[in-house]
This record gives sequence, C-alpha cells and structure tokens, in this order.
Amino acid sequence: MMPTTPNAQLAAEVYAYAYPLVTMELTRRVMTNVDHPQGLSGPMGRLVKARAYPDANFHSVPAPNADTLYAMAWLDLAEEPWVLTVPDSLGRYYLLPILSGWTEVFEAPGTRTTGNGPQKFVISGPGLSGAIPAGFTELKSPTSMVWVIGRLSCTGTPEDYQATHAMQDAMEVMPLSAYGTSYSPLPAAVDPAVDMTTPVREQVNAMDARTYYTLFAELLKSNPPVPADARMVDKLAGVGIVPGRSLDWSTVAPAMQQALEEAIKPTQGQILAHVANLGESINGWTFPLKTGTYGTDYLSRAAVTMIGLGANLPADAVYPMSQQDADGHAYSGENAYILHFEEGQLPPADAFWSLTIYNEQSFFVDNPLNRYTVSSRTEFVPNNDGSIEVYIQKDSPGGDREANWLPAPPGRFSLMLRLYLPRTNAPSILDGTWTIPPVRKV
Repeated sequence: MMPTTPNAQLAAEVYAYAYPLVTMELTRRVMTNVDHPQGLSGPMGRLVKARAYPDANFHSVPAPNADTLYAMAWLDLAEEPWVLTVPDSLGRYYLLPILSGWTEVFEAPGTRTTGNGPQKFVISGPGLSGAIPAGFTELKSPTSMVWVIGRLSCTGTPEDYQATHAMQDAMEVMPLSAYGTSYSPLPAAVDPAVDMTTPVREQVNAMDARTYYTLFAELLKSNPPVPADARMVDKLAGVGIVPGRSLDWSTVAPAMQQALEEAIKPTQGQILAHVANLGESINGWTFPLKTGTYGTDYLSRAAVTMIGLGANLPADAVYPMSQQDADGHAYSGENAYILHFEEGQLPPADAFWSLTIYNEQSFFVDNPLNRYTVSSRTEFVPNNDGSIEVYIQKDSPGGDREANWLPAPPGRFSLMLRLYLPRTNAPSILDGTWTIPPVRKV
C-alpha cells in the first residue's frame, strides 16, 4: 500500500534512503566479527582471501560463484587513509570494486580500468587530506566505511589455484602510516553482542523506527550525504535527523514517530517490489543494467541492497537470472531443458562467461560430475552446424552430450548467467544487440 499522508510519504522516502547505509553497517559488523580471517569473514582492515570454490556443502552465502576467488577487506577511513597494493596479475583478469557506505562503487580498479600491471592506491575518506606518496594513486571515498570486494579469475585447476593464491598473497592493505614498515595488524576480538545467526536482511527489516533511525544518524557522522542529496537532507530535517548529530528520539514529534514506525513494513514491500523494475526481462531472463551507481534513485539503490548487496558496475559484470523456461513455467528437475546458442552467438564477454545452476535455496547441488557451472572454459561439443546446446537436466544425456551437460537438482532450480567484462561493441548485452536465448523444455 502506498503512503496516503504527507508524513507517511516522507517516512517512506527517508526509510528507503537510509536502507543501504544501515544494511552496510550490519553487514560489516557480521563479516568482521571474528578474531582472524575465516571463510569470507575477517577483522576490520584485514584482507580475506577465498582459496577455493565452494561445493554443494557450502551454505553460507546464496548464489555462490565458481568463476572468481575473492580478496575482500572492510576499511575504516575515519582516522587516516589506507593503502591497497596489487601485484602484476600476469594477464589474469581481475576487478576490485570499492564500495562506499552507501553501496556506491566509487572506484573499480582492475583489468578494465587500470590494467594488469602492479598497482598502488591510497584510499582516503571524507575530510582527510595530506600528501600522497610518490607512485600511488589516490582513490577518494565519500564515506569512512569502505568495502573492497576483489574478484580474481581462476580456472579451478590445482595449478591455477596456486597461481591465483600467489596473487592474493601479494596483495596488501594497511594504514598509510604503516606503509614501508614491518606492519602487523592489531589483534581482533569477537563481540558477543553481534547477532551472527540471523541473516543481515532479516536483522535490518526487524528494526523498529527508534533503533533504525538512531543508528542511521550515528552513521551519518562519518558517512555523510553527498552534495546531490541536498533535497533529501532537507527531508531528513523534517523528521528530526541532521547529518553530523546524534538523534534524540524523544524530540521527534509523536505524529512523526508514528509515521516512521508505520512506514517500515510497507516501504520494505515497496523496495522488494521495485526489484522487478531494475532492468531488462527478455526470454525468461532478468538482469539489471543500472547497478553500482544510482545518483538520486534511492529506491533502486535500496532494492539492489536488499537482493544483491555488493553489485558490480555493469561495465565489469552483468548477472542475468532465470527461474522459468521459454513457456513461462518454473524450472523443475523432473524435466529436461536445452539452451541453444547459434554458431558464433555464445555470450559476448571480453573476459569470460559462465552459466551456473542453483537449487531452490540458491545453493549448489551434488551431482556425479561435481559440475555446477559451464562456461567459456568448457570444451563444448558443437552440433554439425556449429551451434552449441547446453543440456540442463537431472540425468546424463549420455555420450558426447555429457560434455555439454549442466546437471540439475531433482526439484525447483534457477539459472544465473555471468558475463565478465561484457563486450561494449555489438553484439553486446549492454545495448541489446545480443539477447540471451530462451531455455526450452525438451
């Protein structure tokens, strides 16, 4: 239900505006609440290195990938800048999107933008100034909270795992003041008050208005609005929130307190419903082409935060998803399907592409080949006319066709096509000159 009063409308707008920053903070708390790097978590200021692709036993993060190994870090720039160094990738494709506290990708070093040679960056926050060492490139963050989400391509062979690990190990993050010294990060402690079991989205969605906006006001002190948010800053003042100041909930007018509380659930529904408006929907595939930067489209930013926190810039990667076949029916392992690519019409990606299958809970599923994805690295067996067909089914298609088999789970499933460094000239998914073929039931 849409807001029907001025207070309700204002409350809905403010809630959606605040949603990414609050979600980022809770995500940061959960992912850094460990005393040493483990899995995809690590203390603040520590580089977390994923060493292998997940298998069917991995249930920590939905829709995992088997294309790139992560190198991630959460940084706090409030006191001083941080250094990020990257070695020569030796031709390996990688991307290092850096997100602000508002989930905006403000810089994206990597193969596409800065090349594959050695890199040295200083990431500085708002209000910080000073000399940048020679040979470094400054990356200016609009917020003190920063999330570096590095992805390094890896074929998954033992040899390439070893080479990718060497690149991960040569990457470093440290405070600028420690650069050039024998830096060792301070010991980290686990905070028992942090909820480590409830998914972050559920934690955010369960907050009452007082908790939500009190936290939001505190976060604004080191993660200020950008100049383009001037109109929204005026609206924040209308509910008693002033960037840079703590919120005294008792000073908020009772009618506004009520409006802020009553707007929470309807606005969450509005955010989720807006997911359908994020991008294109073609042949049963849905994919957003406006992620990573949002301007003043706060509803879209909140929607991407809710269903895909950490989304890349489309120029780096596009992730089309499909949950139904060409006839509009949900995928089921009781059926067999074919994805047919005409000769020369495989997904146009200048780095590589992959097609991954997930069960109804968005995880990998055991199969005889331990194969969860096919990709541009797969040695497909083409048809006589040069076309390629991917067989998506529970049982092996047998013979040469098994090379093109993507094993399906017995129940409902979904598909995700990833295009890394999608081609910019035709045919391209970015401008619609290439479209994904429909998946047809046999």
